[in-house]
Amino acid sequence: MCERTVRFNEINEIKEFVSAACRCNFDIDVVSGRIVIDAKSILGMLSLNWEEELRVVYEEQYLNTQLSCS
Repeated sequence: MCERTVRFNEINEIKEFVSAACRCNFDIDVVSGRIVIDAKSILGMLSLNWEEELRVVYEEQYLNTQLSCS
């Protein structure tokens, strides 16, 4: 598993993140404490405290993939 941290300042950033995640053909999870949310779920992402630092977790085979998957 690979992990990166993100922080969002505006709701539009969350919308762009979810849109990019939806274009990827692999699973991406966002972790906040003990809560794990599917990064492709706009409702799930909006339910998090997005002003704190969040962890993005995905399979290691996609390590070099940016969240701009086509």
